[in-house]
Amino acid sequence: MDELNIGMVGYKFMGKAHSNAYRALPMFFPDRVKPTMKVICGRNEEGVSVAAKDFGWKEYTTDWKTLLSRDDIDVIDINAPSNVHKEIAVASANAGKHLYCEKPLALTLQDSRDMLAAAEQAGIKHMIGFNYRFTPAIMLAKKLIEDGRLGDIRHFRAWFLQDWLTDPHFPLAWRLQKEIAGSGAHGDLNAHLIDLAHFLVGDLKEVIGMSETFITERPLPDDTGGLSGTSKKNAATGPVTVDDAALFLARFENGAIGSFEATRFAAGHRSTNSFEINGSKGSVIFDFERMNELQVYLTDDQADVQGFRRVMATDPAHAYSDAWWPAGHPIGYEHTFTHAFVELADAIREDRQPVPNFKDGVKCQQVLEAVELSIEERRWVQISSL
Repeated sequence: MDELNIGMVGYKFMGKAHSNAYRALPMFFPDRVKPTMKVICGRNEEGVSVAAKDFGWKEYTTDWKTLLSRDDIDVIDINAPSNVHKEIAVASANAGKHLYCEKPLALTLQDSRDMLAAAEQAGIKHMIGFNYRFTPAIMLAKKLIEDGRLGDIRHFRAWFLQDWLTDPHFPLAWRLQKEIAGSGAHGDLNAHLIDLAHFLVGDLKEVIGMSETFITERPLPDDTGGLSGTSKKNAATGPVTVDDAALFLARFENGAIGSFEATRFAAGHRSTNSFEINGSKGSVIFDFERMNELQVYLTDDQADVQGFRRVMATDPAHAYSDAWWPAGHPIGYEHTFTHAFVELADAIREDRQPVPNFKDGVKCQQVLEAVELSIEERRWVQISSL
């Protein structure tokens, strides 16, 4: 297979990110399968028609179901709001289409399990959009851990801090409505941290958490996306039904302990996605706002030069870096999506499941719901009990 024909459902923030990744892939990874941007889908015809033109899609439609009977569509890319993930994914799998779906996989754990079951029964390839895994510096952290250079892992602490909701007049976007988003900062931001914990350290065993909604009413929007929106002056208000911030503690199956914090109310933090991992032989620190760097400390360094060193993961020695620019030239957020689609294309060509896939999405959803149950019942919750 030399080409993969893509049908994409969604055309706003993630739709633009995915489209950009598809366009970049053949230029920088010419030896990979080429994605062909066949059809983009959205409910608003005016909006999706403009997106089709601006992003470079051949066609557009307002009905995703029309994609399923087309022989010229190989992959369905789902980046619409979370409440439609299950319906589209199950129908697409039943139609024999490979799947790429944004996180969180579904609104509930049961829905995510249903999606995985449909994909497995259909025998299609399935992938979830945990794009941060594909940051070269994070992949370096993974390599250091797998090679044993950090020793036995003791601590994983992670925080994802944003500030786009600190204004109480920000409108009631869909990400603030439980029936559409599932949860707030917890499902949106902690989902990424949970997946990185699974990727880097291992499965979680038990959790205990807390959450808070600081602003419980917001103006009703007259135009909204997930991360943006407008409302008229003196607009009526509606209830915020998700968390603004969520924190939890965790124990890993391998004995490590962890802490996780997600908030949209950390003034001055546009998108601080960070973690620190401490092992018996060393530590690493990562901050996505400096995404090309990994801070590395190794205890076997000579005493007079011990300390955290800044490693720039932009040389050809690091994952994916040889495809982009000369050594030392940084890459950005958008490149992680290109790397993810390289993995999807390679997996389809090699007839294997890409990683991360819907199994990882179910594992993440299991932790998300365990934390929510812990908050509700004010106790430790075993992951295996869900």
